[in-house]
Parts: sequence; C-alpha cells; structure tokens
Amino acid sequence: MESATLSQIGLAGLAVMGQNLALNIAEKGFPISVYNRTISKVDETLDRAHREGQLPLFGHYTPKDFVLSIKKPRSIIILVKAGAPVDQTIAALSAYMEPGDTIIDGGNEWYENTERRMVDASASGLLYLGMGVSGGEDGARNGPSLMPGGSHRAYLNIHNILEKVAAQVDDGPCVTYIGEGGSGNFVKMVHNGIEYGDMQLISEAYDVLKNVGGLGNEELAEIFGEWNRGELESFLIEITSDIFKVEDEESGNGHLVDKILDKTGMKGTGKWTVQQAAELSIAAPTIAASLDCRYMSGLKEEREAAAEIFKNEGLKEEINNVGAVDKKRLIDDVRQALYASKICSYAQGMNLLRAKSMEKGWGLNLGELARIWKGGCIIRAVFLDRIKQAYQRNPGLANLLVDPEFAKEMVQRQAAWRRVVGLAIQKGISVPGMSASLQYFDTYRRGRLPANLVQAQRDYFGAHTYERIDRPGSYHTEWSKLARKARV
Repeated sequence: MESATLSQIGLAGLAVMGQNLALNIAEKGFPISVYNRTISKVDETLDRAHREGQLPLFGHYTPKDFVLSIKKPRSIIILVKAGAPVDQTIAALSAYMEPGDTIIDGGNEWYENTERRMVDASASGLLYLGMGVSGGEDGARNGPSLMPGGSHRAYLNIHNILEKVAAQVDDGPCVTYIGEGGSGNFVKMVHNGIEYGDMQLISEAYDVLKNVGGLGNEELAEIFGEWNRGELESFLIEITSDIFKVEDEESGNGHLVDKILDKTGMKGTGKWTVQQAAELSIAAPTIAASLDCRYMSGLKEEREAAAEIFKNEGLKEEINNVGAVDKKRLIDDVRQALYASKICSYAQGMNLLRAKSMEKGWGLNLGELARIWKGGCIIRAVFLDRIKQAYQRNPGLANLLVDPEFAKEMVQRQAAWRRVVGLAIQKGISVPGMSASLQYFDTYRRGRLPANLVQAQRDYFGAHTYERIDRPGSYHTEWSKLARKARV
C-alpha cells in the first residue's frame, strides 16, 4: 500500500469502548484502521463512522490486513477483556508487526500482567504501553481521561493523537505520560478504587436524606442538582441528580431508581486496590468499606431473612419517624459530611499511589494525576483542581488532609459530619463509608493512640518487644510475673 493511504493508528476490539474510542480518534482527523474477530462488529463500526460524519475509519477482517494497513512505526490500541483475551490478541497481531511497532492495551488490566507483556514484547523489538481509559462509553467517544504508562518512546510516537482525543480542560488535555512499567494500569486501578468510595458515599447521603429526612425523588434531584453547582460539583453528583428524575416507563408508575434491585456489581479493580493497600501497609478504610458494602449488597436473600428475624425479635425501625428532623439543617449537614468524606477517600487513593511509586521508582506526579482526572473520567470533580494545587504547593505532602486549605475545611465541616454519622447510627442506618472516613480523620489527627496497649498485649503473649516514649531501644517485659507480684 502507498504510505499516503495507510492509517495513522489501529484499534482492535470493537465492543462499546473500542468502537467509541475509534470514532473519537477518526473524528479528530486521524485515519484509523479497526479490527475485531467478530466480523459484524467491524461492519457496525464502519456504519457508525459513515452515519456520524463520513469519518476516516477503515475496517479490516484479518489480523494481517489490519496490521499492514497501518503506517510504520505502527501503533495499535487493543481494547479487549483483561487476561487471556489480551494475550491472544497480542499473539494474533504481533505475528505481523515489526521492531519499533507499539502495542497499547487500553483495558483494566492488572499492572503485573502489563509488565510481563512489556518484557515479552521487548524480546521481539516491540514497544508496549498499558493505558488506563476512564470515562465510560461517553468519555471514550467525546474525550476520556487517559493514563498511559510503559515505554516513553512509544508514548512519544502517539502523544499528538492522545492529546487531541483526550478530554480538554482549562490547563490542557487530560492525558500525561504516567511513568515506567505498569504504572498506567496501577493509576487507573486506584482511580477506580476512589470511584468505589465516591459512589458509596453518595449512596449513603441518599439513604440518610431519604430515610431520615423523608425526602422524595423530586426533592433529591433538586438537592443534588444544587450541590452540583457548588463545592461538590462532579460527574457523579450530576448523574445522581439525573437518576432521580427518571420515571419508570416499564410499569408506568413511580421512579425507576426505586425499582432497581439493591445488589451492586463489580469487575475487580476495587478489590485489587484494597489488596494493594494492605500489601503496602496503607490505610484505605473508605475504599475498603465501599468494597465490603458491595459484598454485603450481594447477600440480598440473607439480608431479607435477617430483617424478618430481627423484626420478630422486637427490633423496631427508627427510619420512619422523621417528624422531628430539621430538613434544611440535615440537607446542609449531609452536604458537608459528604464533602469531608470524599476528601478522605481521595487522600487514601493518593497515599496508595505515592507508596507504590516509591516502591517501584515510577516517580508519579500526584498533582498531574489530579489534573488529568479533572475531565473525561468518572471521578472528575471541581475540587481536583484544588488537589492539584495542594501537591504543587508541596510535592512531598504527607497527606491531603494536612494541606492547610483542606485541613481548614475538614475542621469547619467536622461538626456537621459527626451529626450525620451519629444520627444515622441512632436511626440504624448503615453509613460505613462516612464512618470510615470520619474514623480515618480522627485517627490521623490524634498525636497519641491506644496502640501502646496493643503493643503491651503483643509483648505479653508473644514477646514481640516494644519501644518506649522516654528512651531509645526495644524492650521486653515479663508481664505475667510482674502482674502476679503486683497482686500479692
């Protein structure tokens, strides 16, 4: 083929995300070749490209034709299910690729798989990127947040395309070179962990407003809409307001949100985030609580049976008694509690990223990560700009909570935060995310914890030793012998 007729980039894997990202690339003026094992997906994508503006998108039906249709050095994005399908796709395509060509995995892949594939690709002279893509199908089509990590040379080959395709915010496109190895996948994983926490906290705010404040869906839509015009402005708050407006067309009665089964799905990135936090000894209680809640939501039948058992044993529901609640104050308190809790969730995620960066030598720029999350992605929020500024002021910031601006806001909101958590506990409404965030704040801000007693216990039964506050060194005490002597 003449070089003038070759595509600038290729994309394999034409499910919803792949189709939309391919159309986005084509719409930005970059001729793109696409391939999928299922032929109908290629035809469907070609039809969309035609209908959405005669976009420069070209379909291919064999791996060989697809690879050879791309200009050298070739860059090929793959968007298939994580795990074995990625390896199978790489094997099919790399048979026709040449040294200097690049493979970019845009899926939610475990970062160590990416690092393994980088080594394998390098043996064949191929370059490799693991690129987190956030924003769902709408983001993929109109501008996602992109998190590419791996070969810097590979990034330089396609950065001009990625910068045009990514979401655009006031300080640039929502893409940056993340770092070496599997850093792009790891950052996307933690992004998803923060997202888990964010969604759980919003659901708890909804639960309290509905079951303590007695607010209906129309009121909730208005409240979340108002919150989205202030400090809580974010994609998740915006779509939550929209959700409360949608009526149930199936039954023609009531709102759709009330007809949805209370069982939450998951794909694994939240679990990976919590596992990594444990591996690195980083406290991430808000994210962990959100994961636990998804597990608990799956016990639908058990929960219904338990509700009946406790009802029969005389447990009375307090949530229906809403007459004494000052609604206006409750709404404002919940807003403040949600804001403070969300900051804790983001702080935990940032601390995890910093710890992994130090372990792996990735040199992650936390302020820049906050910047590229300002647009396109699911956790985009107005306060991400302030998180960016906090890390610009102090790149070595120990915790987001102790940035002077955020510290001031946490103090200002703690009274409302405590009222909401206390009221929820009193009414028997579970708020594990808000509670975990508050306990994280209360634990982190205390200069002395009861861990001294835990250390004494460990030394008592296991001779694990302890340190003292008044002199250096490690100590062991014969606790039982001294205790018996004290009793005499």
